[in-house]
Amino acid sequence: MDEPRPSYLTEPDPEHDSHRRRVALVVFLAVLSVLIVGVAYANNSYNRCKQPPAADGRTVTFEVPDGATGHDVVAALAERGLIRCGGFVGDLLLRGAGNGNSILAGTYRIPVGSSLDQIITIVSTPPKQVPTVRLTVPEGLRIRSTYPGERSMASVVHDATGISADAFAKAAEDPSITLPPYLPAGTGAEGFLFPDTYQLAKKGLDANEIVHTMLDQFNTEATDLDLVAGAKKLGYSPYQVVIIASMIEREAQVDRDRAFIAGVIYNRLAANNTLGIDATLLYDDPTPDGSLSTADLETDTPYNTRINAGLPPTPIAAPGAKSLEAALHPAHTDYFYYVACPPDGVGRHRFAVTYQEHLRNVQECLGG
Repeated sequence: MDEPRPSYLTEPDPEHDSHRRRVALVVFLAVLSVLIVGVAYANNSYNRCKQPPAADGRTVTFEVPDGATGHDVVAALAERGLIRCGGFVGDLLLRGAGNGNSILAGTYRIPVGSSLDQIITIVSTPPKQVPTVRLTVPEGLRIRSTYPGERSMASVVHDATGISADAFAKAAEDPSITLPPYLPAGTGAEGFLFPDTYQLAKKGLDANEIVHTMLDQFNTEATDLDLVAGAKKLGYSPYQVVIIASMIEREAQVDRDRAFIAGVIYNRLAANNTLGIDATLLYDDPTPDGSLSTADLETDTPYNTRINAGLPPTPIAAPGAKSLEAALHPAHTDYFYYVACPPDGVGRHRFAVTYQEHLRNVQECLGG
């Protein structure tokens, strides 16, 4: 007879099974808690995004281009600050509104503080033919003219819209204007009114609306360029980078020189050398006439960068996207000097490392 073999199957252990059930319950409760917190957070975010931004009395001209999708419109509304959220949550809100497919191309007037439902109603209603005015502001202009005949933003605005140049300048120089995180209060909007072509509704158009429209466009461009992160990487504030970009805008005449001029500016700042950029003194010309005399060049003002090291106190003009890009991404060279050099081509500059080399360039480029 065979011997009984020992069994390798153990009897059920009630205490072990109970432990396993407790562990499973703890894991289930932990996962459930995470899900509940996540759903609550998502719900709070969704509800926050549903709330319209605070009304400030402004009405913004908003254009829906041909072929724009609902996603495109939501993204543009978020960029202009007309709704709180774009992206995935904005798309969800649009789907919740239920009539996103009825959005029509056209130019609309949207009061700041409108809900998304109200905005969708506006942009899905066939627009009336709104008389508009086309305003083209070129790069490199300052806000206010300082002598008769000087072209400025104020003069361009007056010529295009009929709005008083003085009224526009006063609105743009209002020290209470801010554009966080780029423009602090107390300086006015010099350098932050983005040069571009604008299609503006004629009805009710005033200086303040133009100023805020141009500030909104600067905000869009600065976001696209990642101005905050780029300035931090360079060791400067966004405001200081805009000052540098404004000098590049006034100095550079051809695109290929912009990054090299930026490099010279940063090199001289790092060495605590004066910048020697006469365009800064022209901004605060002691004898406003569009030129600098010997006496002007010797005048000690914060904008005289022949005398004072460091940056001028404010931007000196409105930089475009290319000058902002150059200020954020300067050429890495050893250059400390440059001079306009017509023999090298229209608008070209020639660059030098040493002062002796610069003097030779001056001789060759300008003949003295």
